[in-house]
Amino acid sequence: MEGGVVKPDKTEFTECFRMVWHTPYIMRLAFSAGIGGLLFGYDTGVISGALLYIRDDFKEVQKHTWLQETIVSMAVAGAIFGAAIGGWMNDRFGRKRSIMCADFVFFIGAIIMALAPAPWVIIIGRIFVGLGVGMASMTAPLYISEASPARIRGALVSTNGLLITGGQFLSYLINLAFTRAPGTWRWMLGVAGVPPLVQFILMWSLPESPRWLYRQNKVDEARQILEKIYPANEVEKEMKALQSSIEEEQKAEESMKYGIFSKIKNAWGNKVVRRGLYAGITVQVAQQFVGINTVLYYSPTIVQLAGYASNKTALALSLITAGLNAAGTIISMLFVDRCGRRRFMIVSMFGIIICLCVLSAMFFQASVHAPPVSVVESNHFGSNSTCLAFNTAPNPSSWNCMTCLKASSGCAFCANGANKYNPGACLALDDVTRGTCKAERRSWYTQGCPSKFGFFAILLMALYIISYAPGMGTVPWIVNSEIYPLRYRGFGGGTAAVANWTSNLLVSQTFLTLTQTLGTAGTFLLFAGFSTLGLAAIFFLVPETKGMQFEEVEKMLEKGFKPKLCCCTNDDQQDDTTKSVS
Repeated sequence: MEGGVVKPDKTEFTECFRMVWHTPYIMRLAFSAGIGGLLFGYDTGVISGALLYIRDDFKEVQKHTWLQETIVSMAVAGAIFGAAIGGWMNDRFGRKRSIMCADFVFFIGAIIMALAPAPWVIIIGRIFVGLGVGMASMTAPLYISEASPARIRGALVSTNGLLITGGQFLSYLINLAFTRAPGTWRWMLGVAGVPPLVQFILMWSLPESPRWLYRQNKVDEARQILEKIYPANEVEKEMKALQSSIEEEQKAEESMKYGIFSKIKNAWGNKVVRRGLYAGITVQVAQQFVGINTVLYYSPTIVQLAGYASNKTALALSLITAGLNAAGTIISMLFVDRCGRRRFMIVSMFGIIICLCVLSAMFFQASVHAPPVSVVESNHFGSNSTCLAFNTAPNPSSWNCMTCLKASSGCAFCANGANKYNPGACLALDDVTRGTCKAERRSWYTQGCPSKFGFFAILLMALYIISYAPGMGTVPWIVNSEIYPLRYRGFGGGTAAVANWTSNLLVSQTFLTLTQTLGTAGTFLLFAGFSTLGLAAIFFLVPETKGMQFEEVEKMLEKGFKPKLCCCTNDDQQDDTTKSVS
């Protein structure tokens, strides 16, 4: 497997605990490499909190949403190139060196961000971090799978997915811990350099993947590693299995040796691979266009849009989404092999669509019932402190808080001192005015407005994560590890992963702009529309692969399958000879 999550059946966990207890070396290998997943998760979560304080320190970031989006999304852009480079490095230099190289690049990126004197330097640091994330996200699971006993491989590789969501949760805790520290966001981003440093040190003393060593004709070294992993009476059997597997792999590569364009032509001309790509790319693109990374990357900002002005409160409430995402991953690990991939995703998508629609309605109501802007309240702070757009408006008495915030990037709302839901002031967005507002114990709003619907919006975000994490959060990676024939598995999985990262980049780079153009309610309604299209595509293009051998999946795709309104069994799919769209 090259990236993503391999799912074990429930008996693997029992066997895993037993083997690890008797052979701690196995867990040492898996944990050391799994820190790569922690890096992935930490970087995903940490920027959402750091962005709140970057906006406070750099006024150009506060005023330009495209700059905020670029700071967030450049890590995704770097990850796309990192994943592509990582594939070449894995084959050329080995898994161990690739992980250590990813650690070095990630560490440099963290230092650059922590010391950044300007927003463009932060962006450079984010690109470096993204390169490291991209390399680690595909290399770490590969190393674990190749250095693990076959019968507990799925359980160990699943820990990588758990560490990703665990890293996200950890990042919110770190963000919350540094809210009052001098330098705030510099510490938040700088601490990201600690895990890669730890992993680099741990990996230094660990061996290379036995599979890669065998491919390099270092048979004796591969045997020495297998002797540390397997009981003595199983080593020879594993050596023969390794030899057989690599010989088959080399034969497959020999038939595709004419370059990347020939591979693409051969893959697309193959009916089985083409149908596999329809399914694999569909689930990966749908995973991103449900809008999940708007929640993960901008969670505290969304909390502020829901009416919570305090950065610390926004970070604390964001812990809910991170914790639920981690819990959802565990649920998926326990039940996906029982319930099935297709059913899990369809149920997940229904939940996502409902939550997004209701969330859109909540934000619409919050916008409609935003506190009015009072001319008296605004003039209370002096004409020089009042927002220029408000002063020159033809009918300022019709303004409310949302009108103020949307009028100009230089406007902010200072809530009423007696009751934040009463008429407040539309003021100029600068440090002096903000200080004057807070000196009177008033709340200062730049993203959202005081709202009685805020709590319900947070609750719906939590339900959205609960709907997403067990299904669309993890199952697309499982489908892509099962849907392609052996000789095209690397190509198919890589193509779908690029589609995932590219969709991620598109969503994260446009979210704040969409909220300004369409409003928060309109943006979530748009994602609900995309989710509906994704649900239809999954229903018509993605078959069930639960419990099927790779050969059975290939035969099923060869015959094609016809979706049914009720969830069909694997036997139904294998007997169905109806041709699917090709």
